[in-house]
Amino acid sequence: MYKIIFTLAVIVFSAVEIQAQEFQGMAVYESKTSASDFSKRMEGNKNVTPDMQKMIEDRMKKMFEKTFILNFDKSASIYKEEEKLEAGAQSGAGMRMIMSMTGGGGTFYKNVKDKSYTVDKEFMGKEFLVKDSLPNLQWKMEGETRIIGGYNCFKATAVREASKTDFRNFTPKKEDANAKPADATKKTSLLEELDMPKETVITAWYTPEIPVNQGPENYWGLPGLILEVNDGKTVILCSKVILNPKVKTVIKASTKGKVVTQKEFDDTVFKKMEEFRDMNQGRGNGGFRIGG
Repeated sequence: MYKIIFTLAVIVFSAVEIQAQEFQGMAVYESKTSASDFSKRMEGNKNVTPDMQKMIEDRMKKMFEKTFILNFDKSASIYKEEEKLEAGAQSGAGMRMIMSMTGGGGTFYKNVKDKSYTVDKEFMGKEFLVKDSLPNLQWKMEGETRIIGGYNCFKATAVREASKTDFRNFTPKKEDANAKPADATKKTSLLEELDMPKETVITAWYTPEIPVNQGPENYWGLPGLILEVNDGKTVILCSKVILNPKVKTVIKASTKGKVVTQKEFDDTVFKKMEEFRDMNQGRGNGGFRIGG
C-alpha cells in the first residue's frame, strides 16, 4: 500500500515539474515615448519649414510608438519589436542612427537564472552581440495596487543610472541669454551640448498572478510579470497576455554579431555620435540632422 502511494506521489510531482518546465507565456507591450522636447527644439529653427517639421514629427511618432512581443518561461525570455512592413519607408543616416538608439532592433534575451542578457544590435552597418549582466535593480515595494488587463498588480519603484547612449534620455540644453558666445573653433564634447539625467526613477507594476521573474526590455527582479514600466519619458504597457500558447516559441539567445560588453558597445555608439555631430556642424546645422 505504501509503495503504491509513494509511486503515485512520484508521478504527481514529476508531472508538476514537467509542467513547470514546459510553461510558457507571451505578452504584447505597447511602448510610447514623449517627443515634446524634440518638437520644441525644432520650433524657431529657420532651416525647418512647417512642412518639414510635420514630416519629422510624424517620423518620430512612428519611432517612439512601437509594439513589442515578450515570450517567456520560468527562467528566460526574448523581447523583440513586432515587425511591420511599410511600403516606401526610407530614412536617412540621421534617422537610422536615432532608431538604433531608441530601444528598437534586435532580440533581447534575458536569463534570470544566471542574471545575464544577450542582445543583437546593428549599428552603422555593423552587427554586434552585446553580452552582459542584468542590471541589479533595487526595487522598493510600494503600497499601491491597480488592475491591468484583468490582473491584480502591485507598484514597485527603483532608481537606475541613465544610459548615455539611449536617445530617449537626450534633452537639448536651454540657451542662456547671458552666456558668452561660444568659440566656433573650440571642439566640445557632445555631453556639453545635451542635458542628460544622471539617474532615472523607474515605476513598475507587476502581477504575482503570473509568477515569473520577467518583464519588458531589461526589466526584471519582481515576484511576478511586469505589466507596465514608466521611466518618466517612456511608458511600456502590456496590452495582451497569453499563457501556455498552443504554438511554443524557441527561447534562446542570438549568436550573430561581434561579441562586446554593454560598455564597449556604448563607447562605440557614443564615438560615432560625436563624429556624426561634427560632420553635421560642418553643414551649418549645429547638431544632429534628422532625416539624412
